[in-house]
Amino acid sequence: AGRVIRGKRVTDNSKLTVADISTPDQYQRQRPAVRRAMIDYKKNRRVALGPHVTLHFEDMMTMRYQVQEMVYAENLRGDDAIEQELAAYNPLIPDGTNLKCTLMIEVSDPDQRHQILRDLLALEQHVGIQVDGHEPVMASANNDSAESAPSKTSAVHFLCFEFQPAMIDALFKGASCSLFSNHPAYRCRVDPLPDSVSHALSQDFTPTKAH
Repeated sequence: AGRVIRGKRVTDNSKLTVADISTPDQYQRQRPAVRRAMIDYKKNRRVALGPHVTLHFEDMMTMRYQVQEMVYAENLRGDDAIEQELAAYNPLIPDGTNLKCTLMIEVSDPDQRHQILRDLLALEQHVGIQVDGHEPVMASANNDSAESAPSKTSAVHFLCFEFQPAMIDALFKGASCSLFSNHPAYRCRVDPLPDSVSHALSQDFTPTKAH
C-alpha cells in the first residue's frame, strides 16, 4: 500500500524529502483546502486519554502538513533550510512496526497546569497500548527537544510504541486495542479504541509476510 504525494507514490514507511514539499507560493494557493482536509484526517488519529492528555498519532501525511506549515510560516525557500525541518520531523513518521505520536498535556489554567505537570512527572514512562490477547506495549520517549525539569514533566512528549509481529497480525485480523496510563497520579484507559481510530492506526503498519 502507499499514498500519492505530489504526483508520485510512496510507501507508507517512507520518509519525506525536499521534493515532497511545495514552495510557500505554491502552498499558499492550496492551504485553505489542505487545512480543511487535514482537520478531518486528524480526527481519527487523535485520542483523548483522561481529562488532560491527548495523543496525536503521526504519519507521513501529518508530518508533511507540519513541515509544509513551517515552511510557509517561516518563508523557507532553500533546500538546506527545508532539510533541517525534515530532519526534525521525519523521525516521527512510523517505520512499519510501530506507532508514533505527540503526547500533549493540556490545561488552560496556568496555576493548575504547573501543579499537574509536577504531579505527572515521568508520565511518558507510563503510557501504553494493548492489543487484545497480547502484552501491553509501553511507550518509549524521545524528549530531546522537550522542555523539562527534574521536578516536573514537559507538556509535550514524542512517543514510540514498538509492536511485535504477532500483535501486528492481530490488528490486521481486526483485534481491538486499548490505550492507557498507569501513572499513579493519572490512571485512565480508553478501552477499546474507536473502530475508526483503530483502522486509521492499522495503516501505519506494514503487513507481515503472512498477509
